[in-house]
Amino acid sequence: MNTLAALRSAFKALAANALRSVLTMLGIIIGVAAVITMIAVGRGATERVQEQMKGLGSNIMLVLPGGVSQAGVRLGAQTRQRLTEEDALAIAYEIPEVQVAAPTSRTSGQAVFGNTNWGTTIFGVTNDYLEARDWGLASGRLFDGAELSGSAKVAWVGATVARELFGDQDPVDQTVRVRGIPMKVLGVLATKGQNSMGQDQDDVIMVPISTLRNRLWGGDASSKLKRVGAISVKVREGQDMKAVEESVKDLLRQRFKVQPGGDDPFQIRNLTEILQAQEESSRVMTLLLAAVAGISLLIGGIGIMNIMLVSVTERTREIGLRMAVGARGRDILAQFLIEATTLSLIGGAIGVMLGAGATLAVGQFAGWRAAMTVDAVVLAVGFSALVGVFFGYYPARRASRLLPIAALRYE
Repeated sequence: MNTLAALRSAFKALAANALRSVLTMLGIIIGVAAVITMIAVGRGATERVQEQMKGLGSNIMLVLPGGVSQAGVRLGAQTRQRLTEEDALAIAYEIPEVQVAAPTSRTSGQAVFGNTNWGTTIFGVTNDYLEARDWGLASGRLFDGAELSGSAKVAWVGATVARELFGDQDPVDQTVRVRGIPMKVLGVLATKGQNSMGQDQDDVIMVPISTLRNRLWGGDASSKLKRVGAISVKVREGQDMKAVEESVKDLLRQRFKVQPGGDDPFQIRNLTEILQAQEESSRVMTLLLAAVAGISLLIGGIGIMNIMLVSVTERTREIGLRMAVGARGRDILAQFLIEATTLSLIGGAIGVMLGAGATLAVGQFAGWRAAMTVDAVVLAVGFSALVGVFFGYYPARRASRLLPIAALRYE
């Protein structure tokens, strides 16, 4: 029996019991759809974390002021504002593995252009901040040395602020009032998107840190000491982040004259390491979800084996007749294997369509990112075909080993 004839015979046998065939395929359909959907959801979560890592910048750590104790109670982080711009310069110049160390401070306020106003976050930065965060300018230019040191009334605006205040106009060289102070827009920041907390990173205005300190804050005591809210440290490619973190910690402890065993008046957060841990967790969760969904495929395979055993019993006389007229054992084996594999492949195809619909539904209604990929489809369908061959082999082998005389006498 050639392959084409075996296929025709298989389809004819399956069509003769259409309802039973559909019920048999149900486990495969659900299993394939579940595998594809779970992998898509997990892949979407992983891609989201990777985007957050790109938005954050590579090889970056954040130095923050530490907590302080009052009346025996440990207060939260950043309650002791001791970091200064000089600390950032020391980190950049004394630790060779550090590419840049960018001091930043932040506040919030209203930005006004014409008749439009917008509440936003205001950062005081240097040009190094853009390098640390892998953040470019979509248009315009960087701050020059005189602007950075002279508290110049200049600013960069994020994409969200540019859209809300200027609409279709080009913001560059326009004047925007930031907390009542007129600022000349020197550039528009490239689009960054949301961070890991879901906050819009493009809803921001950046000014020279001296401008924030002396003009927006009014030159208070903290400003005179050049206090900063954080230092973004970018480590050179190929360097050990943990080793650099220890070097930064040792340097700051020396600068703050911390006694051995004393509490650090600062905190260091390795942001890249945190997001990499999240990415690994997403991968593990994807594998677990796919494994759970794969159980449905195994259950579907058991259903195929049961139905094929029933089919062999029902068609014993037919098998005996085929053998009597010259069919060989391998022909009978191939016929039943093709029937089992056909059940799996048809179920797999329906499962792919159902999985694609479920993936779209998850993204549309649940608001989760789901990324359906070709390799997930191939994996699910290929596994379903293997399930059909594996669970269909025993019934097919049993059919091929029937004795023609015994099969013809079977009632």
